[in-house]
Amino acid sequence: MEADESTQDIVIVGAGISGLATALGLHRLGIRSIVLESSENLRATGFAISLYFNAWKAMEALGISQHVRSLGDRFQGWVVTPISSGNPPKEMFFPESEEYEVRCVQRKSLLEALAGELPDGTIRFSSKLVHIELSGHYKMVHLSDGTILKTKVLVGCDGVNSVVGKWLGFKSPAKTARLGIRGIAHFPTGHGFEKRFFQFYGNGVRSGFVPCDQNSVYWFLTHTSTSLAEETNPENIKQFVLNKIKDLPKNIKSVVETTDLDSMVMSRLKYRPPWELLWANIAKDNVCVAGDALHPMTPDIGQGGCSAMEDGVILARCLGEAIKFKNDLKGETEDDQNESYKRIEVGLKKYARERKWRSIDLIIAAYTVGFIQQSRGKWMNLFTDRFLRSFLSRLRLKMSHFDCGSLSINSHHDQL
Repeated sequence: MEADESTQDIVIVGAGISGLATALGLHRLGIRSIVLESSENLRATGFAISLYFNAWKAMEALGISQHVRSLGDRFQGWVVTPISSGNPPKEMFFPESEEYEVRCVQRKSLLEALAGELPDGTIRFSSKLVHIELSGHYKMVHLSDGTILKTKVLVGCDGVNSVVGKWLGFKSPAKTARLGIRGIAHFPTGHGFEKRFFQFYGNGVRSGFVPCDQNSVYWFLTHTSTSLAEETNPENIKQFVLNKIKDLPKNIKSVVETTDLDSMVMSRLKYRPPWELLWANIAKDNVCVAGDALHPMTPDIGQGGCSAMEDGVILARCLGEAIKFKNDLKGETEDDQNESYKRIEVGLKKYARERKWRSIDLIIAAYTVGFIQQSRGKWMNLFTDRFLRSFLSRLRLKMSHFDCGSLSINSHHDQL
């Protein structure tokens, strides 16, 4: 018998990287879920994402790594240069091993790769969560259009201002003093850049330019300017960036000059203070959070999206182990329902334990790298240039050396 349309096994809020990765991981295990997305279509906020070793491990588990490899060129290394001094650039070339596989892909293409593997109807667009209430072992999910969904598992992948996170008791993320400006430039006849990650730093500014493919370049600039904090005119924001990078080579400046105003965004950088995760409810009852809803971090080590995919694989595996097989969610008797609820609760607590310290490590590393690279002053710049630059580059790679494992779960279970 078909379940009532308003009753769901697993509801995931948010069709971003963590939400789609979780849904795909569950689908690979034969477990159905639905994903609620408040927008009318897949959002591509942030324009592009750098994919490191840990992301490739997650994508291998999800079965999309080969497809995603075709979406972006592999980096040959990094070039790090002071933004204004005459010091020569420092170069780091990557070995050919899998540990150093880094590619930049357009975020929308990655989301489409994840979504394209899901069964039709998994993602429900224009579905905005406004309220959560209890109903026995179920959670009642209220949407802005008046729809109410009854679910046995609720997963919040709804970003830094997560409604699910607030229900679990999370505070709003802390704001830094830094603003981030991001954009993507398109070159119909090709941009001519080498396959490298170009970074520039100094005078309170950190900037980077990353080729995604032969025709598009993603760029970002973070700074502590108070004069630009309330600026909404994209033309003025663009001019601000050009002023900050005026001493850089002409071809680098052309990337910003070429960027359309609607291909650019500015936002305040936020993060979850790591000590909050020490006592936070990452999971409670049959509810949990993942991705930016769990561990918002500054973008300084490029791990926001990569770690969101880790979350998705590990969460799907823990839920898969708890549920064992999809019929476990269909328990008819009260005892069946109680047993199912307890297993889900244990599975989500296991996920929370696995993700707590990894999340704390990532937040601290990102904040530290950003703080050092954003620092001002002649002596700090000298110290950073002489001693910290290679350390920071290696720290970025070290934080990516994480294997979330496969989706295979313990298959022996009691037959019902």
